[in-house]
Amino acid sequence: MSARFPIGHLDQVGIVVRDLEAAMRRYHDLLGIGPWRVYTYGPGLVKEMTYRGRRQDFTMRIALTTLNGWILELVESVDGPNIYEEFLAAHGEGIHHLMTIVEDFDGEVARFQALGYELIQSARRYGAYGDGCFAYFDTTADLGLILELVAIPRERIQPQAVYPPA
Repeated sequence: MSARFPIGHLDQVGIVVRDLEAAMRRYHDLLGIGPWRVYTYGPGLVKEMTYRGRRQDFTMRIALTTLNGWILELVESVDGPNIYEEFLAAHGEGIHHLMTIVEDFDGEVARFQALGYELIQSARRYGAYGDGCFAYFDTTADLGLILELVAIPRERIQPQAVYPPA
């Protein structure tokens, strides 16, 4: 049997949290994970935002760090509706998604949709040069979590904060 959606690599684990500062502190103090780079993604920075098949602005704060070649992402919903609020209401805090970086973003999005997976949230143009895209697919029936496809921007904007502070 061949894979329905072969992925050459997984790049990130995404964890939804209620309080980003408290979560960064816990991961740093208990596990020594960090430093964390903090960003706010929402209207103004991020363009072409969708939620559940329609145009919808949302705002989230994220913290990113690298651990053994993986990106660890903490996500806090600031303003919705969005899939992070849905997850918190249904499950509380926890592992929300796995992410893979793709070269042909539009082609991979079309492929996942052709396989019958629902595109539940997406956005474009969050990078410093107006590039970068992400799309979340509902793969929970098959994988027990959401799968995110990302086209990494050439350059990220500068983080708003770093934890722990230098």
